Amino acid sequence: MAISTRDRPAALGQCLESLAAGARRPDEIVVVDQSAGWESSGVAARWRDAGLTIQYERHEARGLGAAQNVAFARARHPIIAVLDDDCIADPSWLHVVASRMGDRVDLDGVTGRVLPLDAVGARTFAVSSRSSIVRREFSGRALPWEVGSGNNFAVRRDALTRVGGCDARLGPGSPTQGGVDMDLFHRLLRGGNRILYEPDAIVYHERQTREDRRARRPMYGRGMGAAIAIWHRQGDSSSGYVLREWTKLRLRQMRLAAARGDWADVRDEVTMLVSTARGLSQG
Repeated sequence: MAISTRDRPAALGQCLESLAAGARRPDEIVVVDQSAGWESSGVAARWRDAGLTIQYERHEARGLGAAQNVAFARARHPIIAVLDDDCIADPSWLHVVASRMGDRVDLDGVTGRVLPLDAVGARTFAVSSRSSIVRREFSGRALPWEVGSGNNFAVRRDALTRVGGCDARLGPGSPTQGGVDMDLFHRLLRGGNRILYEPDAIVYHERQTREDRRARRPMYGRGMGAAIAIWHRQGDSSSGYVLREWTKLRLRQMRLAAARGDWADVRDEVTMLVSTARGLSQG
């Protein structure tokens, strides 16, 4: 499995602790570290000494897409699960993922629920949650944000190879700041792969302050816009459809926020639309 980390050694330690306590331990963990310091290296070493099979890779280039490509290249297992360093895996998470992928040779990927951890201090706002309990399969023309989240998925190595891995121009730390997971899901589906959203595959995500949550909104919009523009330049006929549905989603969320009088959320949705337009130009 793959974990990319940058300047969050404490969170990385909690993430690795959850994997060590799981019903099924990973056969291997590739930790790709883009941190300024070396504290995360020590965290990986401690959990390696505690019995986890960890391969630690220092990677100076910035960007989540680039880091995940390094992890994909270093991993030896035919199925690669991905978890963010600020997430904690449910004890059954890896067992569920491995079971679904093992039972269904026609499945190329599995995603799952992302639920918020308990609030800590000012960190009360859930970020990137995915709570649906409806199991769904996706193939062909599907909207990438309905498929899953980039902090909880698994994919077969051969499917990753066919689509060329992540687009390193996208994702946190890259010039476009976001969109790497949506782009990967879109290209996997466009390439004829089948992905299962499995609600029993659960990870828990750290909450953020209101300010941190708001700071992420432009990243999501810019990344989505950049990805759509790249698809359009590649001759992908579905790019216009995805852009229309993304815009409709943001406008619908804006109307819902206005109806409940949440003007901060209205402003956040306006920010998302503006950053999407900037991302389109950048892409």
